Amino acid sequence: MYRTLVIILSLLVLGSIPAQAQTSPPVVSATPAALVPQVSESTFWSSEVSNGNLPAVADRLPLDPLVVDLEAKGRSPGKQGGTLRTLVSRSKDVRQMVVYGYARLVGYDQNYELYPDILRDITVEDGRKFTLHLRRGHRWSDGHPFTSEDFRYYWEHVALNEELSPSGPSQNLIVDGVLADVSFPDAHTVVIEWPTPNAQFLQLLAQASPFIIYRPAHYLKQFHAEFTDAKTLKKAIKKARVRGWAALHNAKDNMYKFDNPALPTLQPWMNASNAKSSRHLFVRNPYYHRIDTQGLQLPYIDVVEMTVVGGGLIAAKANAGEVDLQARGLDFPDISILKKGEVDGAGYRTLLWANGAANQITIYPNLNFADPAWREVIRDVRFRRALSLGIDRRMINRALYFGLAKEGGMTALAKSPFFDPANLTNWAIFDVEKANVLLDEMGLTGRTPTGIRQLPDGRPMEFVIETAGERQEVENALAIVTDTWREIGIKLIMRPLDRDILRNRVYSGLSMAAVWYGWDNGLPQPYTPPEYLAPTHQEFFAWPKWGQHYQTGGELGEAPDMPEAKRLMLLSWEWDHTEDNARREAIWREMLAIHADQQYGIGILAEAPQPVVVSQNLRNVPEVAKWAWDPGAHFGIHRVDEFYYEDPFQQLTQ
Repeated sequence: MYRTLVIILSLLVLGSIPAQAQTSPPVVSATPAALVPQVSESTFWSSEVSNGNLPAVADRLPLDPLVVDLEAKGRSPGKQGGTLRTLVSRSKDVRQMVVYGYARLVGYDQNYELYPDILRDITVEDGRKFTLHLRRGHRWSDGHPFTSEDFRYYWEHVALNEELSPSGPSQNLIVDGVLADVSFPDAHTVVIEWPTPNAQFLQLLAQASPFIIYRPAHYLKQFHAEFTDAKTLKKAIKKARVRGWAALHNAKDNMYKFDNPALPTLQPWMNASNAKSSRHLFVRNPYYHRIDTQGLQLPYIDVVEMTVVGGGLIAAKANAGEVDLQARGLDFPDISILKKGEVDGAGYRTLLWANGAANQITIYPNLNFADPAWREVIRDVRFRRALSLGIDRRMINRALYFGLAKEGGMTALAKSPFFDPANLTNWAIFDVEKANVLLDEMGLTGRTPTGIRQLPDGRPMEFVIETAGERQEVENALAIVTDTWREIGIKLIMRPLDRDILRNRVYSGLSMAAVWYGWDNGLPQPYTPPEYLAPTHQEFFAWPKWGQHYQTGGELGEAPDMPEAKRLMLLSWEWDHTEDNARREAIWREMLAIHADQQYGIGILAEAPQPVVVSQNLRNVPEVAKWAWDPGAHFGIHRVDEFYYEDPFQQLTQ
């Protein structure tokens, strides 16, 4: 009932208002409870408190909330209120609110050091035993207590339930083939341990797409066969039009997708919209666990309005002043139109943040492509090297980025301690003659009358690269590559697809090659797990089947069967099993060198600035920052809950 009231209230209100190098990342201590200031009620919820529909803020906060000292962070204490407008290109991107909100058990701060966030504290023993201490009195967004029972529900009734988890518990809970031992000593303590160290556990909890090891048990039990009678479940299954209770439970349990308004959350804003709408509204979580030193509960901003528009319209709408915070959907070529909007008085400024991805545009030949003839060619390293040598990166840089990007293959960025100029240039300097020699050495000497090389079975070498069709700069870059690849006898065919269709084709081995960004983290440190350089994820488009094999414990996909890939797996395993910093650094350098030599991902350009549009009325947005998916969660690491409007009332009435 309370949740329904919140949603109705929210809609009524809205309708009336127009790294340091170390062995492992440190975990910063939580703020002592003795330093908690006296708190004051937000204007957004004050009427509900007065009407008795909501407890006072002092009773909604944990006994030991997270106190944020903004001045110590170089920011200004803010004001509550306002509506933040932002755009996405797909309805499913409401999940960006989980990314931008960035409430995590532990999270990264702006220095990429880990700190307890939702947790009050965390104790790590021998790198293998993790004791999670919850905040006393912490509550879900519907007011129900958040306790160790929510972790128990996930562990015993989701992860270990064969119907909800038919492939077994997540591989994140298995170390060296041994499943974690999880216990719950009291309402505010959870212990997770393995016989051997788990060097990646904390980083998994802090990801942009986090590993969520708890669930709102009080809400989800009504959809679980162990807690609800069959007759009641049958009615709910029929109403939801799904096949069984497990499908019903999974549909309701969308902690990351964030598309179920009834699902309680711990994020700073909660979903208050119909999933079918193109205009999604998120209102402040009355039980959010963070406050500032003034005693104001975060987030400062009351409402986030996320509107779904066509991807090609985002820059134009930003130019017209229709957003308050926007980077997603904007690329380097949009800077000129955005700067023009500034001059025309659209009420925003355009910041240029550093891009943390290892590469802006990367071509991934699929080593697991279903076509046997093509797969044999793609697996020959000489072919991948020839493709890379046949790209005129300087021409692309000048034509698309005014020469401001860094030309070269995919590797660690210049500010990483693992940056090696040799990796950047290896097989990445435009050389048509050398590329032709490599292809001739492979025996690909037959040509069609138009000069296109032929496969051993006589088919013309028409190399199909599939794209998500979301970035004009990608298509422009591939148009240039098309011309230079003709000089080495390869015809490039570009095929734009919907992002989800593209991914499904890659994962199933139906895509010959795809183009995407490079590694999310282009600035690795010694404590950064290098597992994304090994065939452990299907999301790395060069080896989707190998990644599936690892992620499912061998049930799906294919085992790596190439020496260099096996070596990467071994190195990743070794990194997990050593605490020697020098050895970890050596492992990183060897893995980066293997990638530069093997050209699994053929990088083109890196470090092109990311435009970020910010309302002139919005404060605490960093002028200089990094735009990165993981680690970083795009805006998340910069704490959107700490952004505020200088004049929130004016913003509310627009």
